[in-house]
Amino acid sequence: MNGWADSLDQWLIVGLIGQGVFSARFLTQWLASERAGRSVVPVSFWWMSLVGSVLLFTYGLKRHEPILVIGQCTGLWIYGRNLYLIRKVSQSRSRNTI
Repeated sequence: MNGWADSLDQWLIVGLIGQGVFSARFLTQWLASERAGRSVVPVSFWWMSLVGSVLLFTYGLKRHEPILVIGQCTGLWIYGRNLYLIRKVSQSRSRNTI
């Protein structure tokens, strides 16, 4: 067999999982918005963005794909920063209720 399945290796699987998680974040955001009846961005969106981006970044490094690596760099910072800001606000609110 010389099909694409023969070339599946662990790094291709990492890349596919990363792309799957990264793409599924939009489904998560859409479902959260439908439930709320308005456009919302749930925290899970940012976590899925970060996880998917880390996997795609790692895949790009291993495969020596500079476009993937460069493309994920900015996103990694943005997703991490958003999670930091969410945590900061959450901690501030919990301090104010004590």
